[in-house]
Amino acid sequence: MTSMPLATPGTRSAPSTHQVPSSRPVFDNGVSAVPVRELSPTGDYEPPAPYQLIDVAPCTPAIGAEITGVDLAQPLGDALLAELHRALLEWKVLFFRDQSLTAPEHRDLARNWGTPEVHPFLPKVDGIPEVVRLARGADSPAVENVWHSDASFETTPPMGSILRAVQVPAVGGDTLWADMAAAYDGLTDDMKQRLNGLNAVHDFTQSFGATLGPDELAAAQKAFPAVTHPVVRTHPETGRKLLYVNRIFTHHIDGLPEDESRELLAFLYDQARHPEYQCRLRWRPGTVAFWDNRATQHYASADYYPHTRIMERVTILGDRPF
Repeated sequence: MTSMPLATPGTRSAPSTHQVPSSRPVFDNGVSAVPVRELSPTGDYEPPAPYQLIDVAPCTPAIGAEITGVDLAQPLGDALLAELHRALLEWKVLFFRDQSLTAPEHRDLARNWGTPEVHPFLPKVDGIPEVVRLARGADSPAVENVWHSDASFETTPPMGSILRAVQVPAVGGDTLWADMAAAYDGLTDDMKQRLNGLNAVHDFTQSFGATLGPDELAAAQKAFPAVTHPVVRTHPETGRKLLYVNRIFTHHIDGLPEDESRELLAFLYDQARHPEYQCRLRWRPGTVAFWDNRATQHYASADYYPHTRIMERVTILGDRPF
């Protein structure tokens, strides 16, 4: 395989190459943030089968696609649901423009994929506890500007989330998603071996717990004790390996000294920050995003302060990571 010369000879070890699952070449010049390699939505580089009922426009080579030809407020037949689900597994996050959904319709849409969660901490839409309302502005600055996977502190974290734009600023407030299968594939073989069999402890205390009083915190910790998940989980439907640690909810790696755990987690958190693994959505009122929470992390840019941004979200119950 071919490798590129080092930019500054003698300052780093010799260039290296490593393999992705289908033995595509990887180029590491010793300087770039991540090796250069061919990316694909599924990791197997096979052309996807054509879609018959929807139009799918990829946003990047690996993650994100805009879907047209669907009215999410209408009943979705089995064939259409099957295509949407295949697109979700393939592209990890789907974007739908110009949708007119009420909060009950939003909840009912999520029911096509499972049971909507009643979030234990976030504010809800009146009378519809499955729909979380995220209202930010001058009196409520954003706190979602950190890479994370929703509710990984739960024993069975959500399989997916559906987010709807209600009111957005004229500019700013974009959301970014990162493909954590691509991030895992981009690791060296040595790092993959190091991560094999490691588990990490996830806990809400360091995030939502900071907003609770002592009695509320004690009750919440009893209801949601810290849980252990694999550092590298396996997607239950696609079989792909995924990095499954995040800055909000992961506390430490089980069985490692504190310093080593902190250093390793810092490296793994940073894998979501590489643009090669990301897509970015500029919101408009009526835009809907549906993401696979098992396969992605996301980050909501807080660059719109002090303007108003109101979003509504439904998360869908998942299964235990393995």
